[in-house]
Amino acid sequence: MGTSTRQEAMRLWGDKLPTEDPQKLMRDLYRAENADRPDPSGSQDMAGIVFPGVNRLDYDVNFESGYFPIHIESNNDSGVARWLECVIHCLPVNQRPHGYHPLGEQNLDPGWIDRLGRSGKACFMAIVDKDAAGLGESMNETMRCWEAILPHTVRHPTITIDLVEMLAYYQSRYHGAMYSGCGGGYFYIVSDEPVSGTFKVDVLTSAGEKKEHE
Repeated sequence: MGTSTRQEAMRLWGDKLPTEDPQKLMRDLYRAENADRPDPSGSQDMAGIVFPGVNRLDYDVNFESGYFPIHIESNNDSGVARWLECVIHCLPVNQRPHGYHPLGEQNLDPGWIDRLGRSGKACFMAIVDKDAAGLGESMNETMRCWEAILPHTVRHPTITIDLVEMLAYYQSRYHGAMYSGCGGGYFYIVSDEPVSGTFKVDVLTSAGEKKEHE
């Protein structure tokens, strides 16, 4: 959801993005949110806010030390956006508890990291192809990689909810599911049918787009 990033964006620009290059806006927002932080966040949330549509971000450690994507592939097709809105269901799970830190255990195995990268490509292609089953499986694969690479994303002494059990429950009943970030946050579920307790998401296909809701 990028809640803290969105709040920082509103502090900087109000309720409307400036008409500037999204690459510049992404970097401006990144610097504003991560000022004086010992462990800066990734730039994915910033990109998600300033780039409309569906985007695949490619990172390379040799490009700006891996902090920003070396390439962004975008799809701004309104039909793809409306389809994605229909199959993604969002369920609030929990806030990160005080003292939670996801980087306490790191297994930076190249094989798992390669799988994580391929899951992102599979996710993007499934969305463009409007393939709900493929989208769900790419999200399930992402969670497998998260748990293997950074186990504290789903297991940590400060987390009182059984995130692993919840994940398994929804993955077994729908096309797929994953958490929005480390420690829970929100749950994204892929389903062709309504999912109890969830709300829907909006996908904007242009920076100035405004949508009317029924």
